[in-house]
Amino acid sequence: MPEPVRVAAHAKVNLRLRVLETGASGFHVIETLFLRLALRDEVELAPGPSGIRLTVEEEPGPLAGPMRRGEPVPRGETNLCWRAAEAYYRALDHEPALDILLRKRLPAGAGLGGGSADAAAVLRGLEAMSGEALGAARLMSLAGRLGSDVPFALADAPAALGWERGRRLLPLPAPPPRPVLILVPEFAVATAEAYRWLDEDRAATARTGEAPALPEMGGGGDDGPGGAFLLPSADRLASWEELDGLAVNDFEAPVFARHPVLAGWKAELHEAGARPALLSGSGAALFGVFHGEAERDEAAERFEGRPDVAVLHTLGPA
Repeated sequence: MPEPVRVAAHAKVNLRLRVLETGASGFHVIETLFLRLALRDEVELAPGPSGIRLTVEEEPGPLAGPMRRGEPVPRGETNLCWRAAEAYYRALDHEPALDILLRKRLPAGAGLGGGSADAAAVLRGLEAMSGEALGAARLMSLAGRLGSDVPFALADAPAALGWERGRRLLPLPAPPPRPVLILVPEFAVATAEAYRWLDEDRAATARTGEAPALPEMGGGGDDGPGGAFLLPSADRLASWEELDGLAVNDFEAPVFARHPVLAGWKAELHEAGARPALLSGSGAALFGVFHGEAERDEAAERFEGRPDVAVLHTLGPA
């Protein structure tokens, strides 16, 4: 009988998120820079008698407020942990027999990748329990089918460039750890809704948006958006100064238009010295990266009593 395992499920932010054309699959092609944070859920897996049993414990934490105010964390088959376990057992052609305990600290609908990280933790834990029965390639394929952020959450890298639908990854050296401030409002933004807003606004203006190009270091084949994909210079992407110049999120314009308070908070983060300061994913969380803890903590005091605030760090080079 395999031993129970405990797996960390880290939050992420997007230091860059471009939404490009719609591919042949009907899904949007993206270009994004993922960065992992020192804020996490925790997943425990143990052999069960039969089927899948999921227990969710919503633990107190810096962002517990928005989790309590938002939609309750699914306890059944719609939970990404459950779906990941089902997909894993199906790939093995085995009947599931698993108990999952999810210690939940990350809010949903915030763009921090909590559900994706939980799913990846289940895949990683099941693979450890089964003695690496599927292998890395099949496991990553399962992750890509579960969601755009799941492959990065599964990868053993603190930072990565993602493209296509986030399922193609280039691990990158992470920039040095920096203090981070996370702001989470009382409302959530559903990813599907954010994409709809983006498409509506672009159709109305006939524009796709402009952003600085990634620094090139050579061709990466023909899998990227628009044909040949130019890989970025890894050493330049490990510099916070370079990253600040490349920071952009195409979801900001449509999300800020519907939720102007977020635009105001981003401006305040900039005024407080955050570089970069961005919406993460499709929202609704904002993050600001600071040079030092004192600067970050002073910024956190400015937001006291408005959004829920978490003070933490990025994860440095592995």
